[in-house]
Amino acid sequence: MKATKKPAAPKEKRLQGKPVSAGIAIGPLHEAAEPALTICRDKPAPESIPAELERLEDAVARSRKQLQKLKSRLSAMPKDSQAEIAPLLDVYLHMLGASRLMRGIKARIQEGELGAEAAAHEEAEAQAALIMSQAGGDKASRTRRADEVQELARRLIRNLTRQPFRSFEGLPQGSILTAQDLRPAEAALIQPTRFAGIVTAEGGLDGHTAVMLRALGLPAVLGVEGLLDKAAPGCFAIIDGETGDVILNPSKASFDAARKKLAAQTRARRSLARLQHLPAQTRCGVQIELQANLELPFELKMIAESGARGIGLLRSEFMFMNRESAPDEETQFRIYRDIIEAMDGEPVTIRLLDWGSDKEIDVLSRLLPEHPEPNPALGLRGVRALLQFEDLLETQLAAIMRAAIAGPVRIMLPMVTVAQEIIDTREVMRRVWRRLKRRKAVALPEAMPPLGIMVETAAAALAAPLLAKHAEFFAIGSNDLTMYTLAADRSSPGAVKLYDPLEPAVLRLLHLIASFAAAGGVPVSLCGELAARPAATALLLGLGLRQFSMHGNAVPLVKQAIRATTLLACEELANQALAAPDAKAVREILARAQGG
Repeated sequence: MKATKKPAAPKEKRLQGKPVSAGIAIGPLHEAAEPALTICRDKPAPESIPAELERLEDAVARSRKQLQKLKSRLSAMPKDSQAEIAPLLDVYLHMLGASRLMRGIKARIQEGELGAEAAAHEEAEAQAALIMSQAGGDKASRTRRADEVQELARRLIRNLTRQPFRSFEGLPQGSILTAQDLRPAEAALIQPTRFAGIVTAEGGLDGHTAVMLRALGLPAVLGVEGLLDKAAPGCFAIIDGETGDVILNPSKASFDAARKKLAAQTRARRSLARLQHLPAQTRCGVQIELQANLELPFELKMIAESGARGIGLLRSEFMFMNRESAPDEETQFRIYRDIIEAMDGEPVTIRLLDWGSDKEIDVLSRLLPEHPEPNPALGLRGVRALLQFEDLLETQLAAIMRAAIAGPVRIMLPMVTVAQEIIDTREVMRRVWRRLKRRKAVALPEAMPPLGIMVETAAAALAAPLLAKHAEFFAIGSNDLTMYTLAADRSSPGAVKLYDPLEPAVLRLLHLIASFAAAGGVPVSLCGELAARPAATALLLGLGLRQFSMHGNAVPLVKQAIRATTLLACEELANQALAAPDAKAVREILARAQGG
């Protein structure tokens, strides 16, 4: 009798996605499928239009009740998740009111061509397409806004048709949650103790879902193309939230490597945690100032835990997003005050509203030229737009000046190229200050907050000695400085290879700005993606920079790099990089310096 042949073990498969939340997860994959959404596209009879509008109102009421219930459950979630999802739920609740979306849906129903669910779908798709078609480089922000509109429409449609929502209840404990995609409100319902990790076939690094998953602290990889086709239900997998690697049916060697990396990551996290209260200083005793960037208020807790000493760049645009009207002085004042108070005496640098033809904000779009500018990145944006629309500028300045009573604040101008822009803004500041002092009920600090500038163009870099006579501090925006210096937009696929902040031309400008600032007695910091690269920290110190502002998660890693080097070694590294022929050679120099 022949022996039964044992079936061959499934072969290991390696896939690649976008690393969203660091860590190693090992376990079986189990999918949380989203029930298919069916939309009826039958044309309603004229006499049924009132009934369709009534159905819509009922779905709005159900959606509002669901969102309010989700808000009430926030106290059981991790604090970072609470801070991320609460403002998003407020956005959804706002859109259920007298918003552009609801007006558009009702108008489509009243035209008599579409029923309620089809009208909701068509209007949301049209508004999302309009958002994504806007000119400019801030694609991540546009994508988030488009996703918010589409997500609310999906909720309305499910409530209109009584079709079920996705559920995680039946998935095994300790499994790796798998899905085609995850919505932010769904991510908020995930219990971090239930799953080993999360992997999806769609999604990217930006957006509320990615931030939510980072806040949950679970290893997560998004955007793994073909994941659901290649992974059998229940198959074992390894996901690496640091590299984006996904290994299906891993071999023993892969298992062993993953376990070793998991142990190493755990040791590294403990080591970084110990750095929180240690000074950011080189081995030779040079003190470096590390601050954090803040894009949304939920990041405050992350900043507090990072060891950052203040906020070096508060992006104020979030207050203007998803609104029917621009926030008034009182609204802005309360938001700024809360953030400043949360920093408990640490300095906060607030960048004035950075918008224009290249970074449109819906509520301000009526102020822009009727016909799109031929080159928005070189047109009406930053301080140019603020000085053209002084009501916006004065309202924001008044709110910041009032909030400055709560702690140390600096005001920063975006996209400055000539000294006159600083002079004109300071005159507006003085006018607003005088007006506030006449308001007896308003408390103010003893003096106006310092006024500084973003250095984001070669013109500003070369004019730094002159600008230093009018600005009280500099902050180098490495992202835009790289773009304008190399004439390469990082969001344009054709220019990706050209866009590189390690190009010697960009490094020479950084060195020049640091030298000019030191000669003029003006503090200078570096913000942008380059500041958050630990591999480049020693080089930046060698170029003369002593202050950095970055995403909170990067602060411990950069501090670690600072504490491992000496100023002499940094200067030698900078001299080599400045003499290098291109960015590739600079990277090789950095790799050699790190023993790589």
